[in-house]
Amino acid sequence: MSNGIICFGEMLWDILPEKELPGGAVMNVAYHLQQLGEQVSLVSRVGRDARGQGLLDMLNGYGLDTSLVQVDEQVETGKVYADMTNPHDVHYDIVYPAAWDFIQWTPGLAARLKDTATRYLVFGSLCSRHEVSLHTLQQALKERVVKVLDINLRAPHYTREHIEWLLGECHLLKLNITELELICNWYHPYTDKEQAVRLISERFHIYTIVVTMGADGALLFANDLFYAEPGIAVEVADTIGSGDAFLAGFLHSVIRGRPARECLVFANALGALVASFAGGAPDYDVNDILKIQG
Repeated sequence: MSNGIICFGEMLWDILPEKELPGGAVMNVAYHLQQLGEQVSLVSRVGRDARGQGLLDMLNGYGLDTSLVQVDEQVETGKVYADMTNPHDVHYDIVYPAAWDFIQWTPGLAARLKDTATRYLVFGSLCSRHEVSLHTLQQALKERVVKVLDINLRAPHYTREHIEWLLGECHLLKLNITELELICNWYHPYTDKEQAVRLISERFHIYTIVVTMGADGALLFANDLFYAEPGIAVEVADTIGSGDAFLAGFLHSVIRGRPARECLVFANALGALVASFAGGAPDYDVNDILKIQG
């Protein structure tokens, strides 16, 4: 079986005080997987506007498969207004609705998911905030693929019930330390990260969980063992997309059959590297990951 990847979710523009940069968690993951040499297709939706065409031109320029990206005749391409007051802790105003809220279930998407070459489905919690994209994701999750969930708890775009449903659908979970604490507190007072990870693993039967912790590095739970990796000191431009890069690096390493700790080390390095650039989809040399990894 091949290791084809489908990334399902948002593609948009991050509107910063001085400029606009391409973004969206799932698009960022797809971009980095492509940079790492994986076979990846993006499933999303843009408006028939200049911003939408700009995203498609950029991704096509990198050779990423956009054949499953839909074009909406009425709703605009997604936008997010980023509050950069603290570049280490960026806050987001996510415009609703956006074209990616209306991803349709199509014969082409169904065929790609049923293709034995498709092994992984990467999706987030944000992309199903509207019932149209939610219905399409529900259909996609019925297929026999490895399901990779990237939690993005952006108020007011989620509910506890919705997040619990998504957690029950995934095989591999990535979240940050703040999200880990929030979810843990739904069931038990948060005391420490390992206890919280075990709680989520046991409750939802998720046996691979990665937690990003910013400057403090990352934590991996796999095969009932914990692995910790310290943060890598870089000059932070902003943290936009660094977690998305981390997930892409981790999944790439898993696909290549690397040991658990090596997967964590590589992912941690790519996340740190992207934090040293502006925006979530910067241009970089893959060799730079190995240099920063040390």
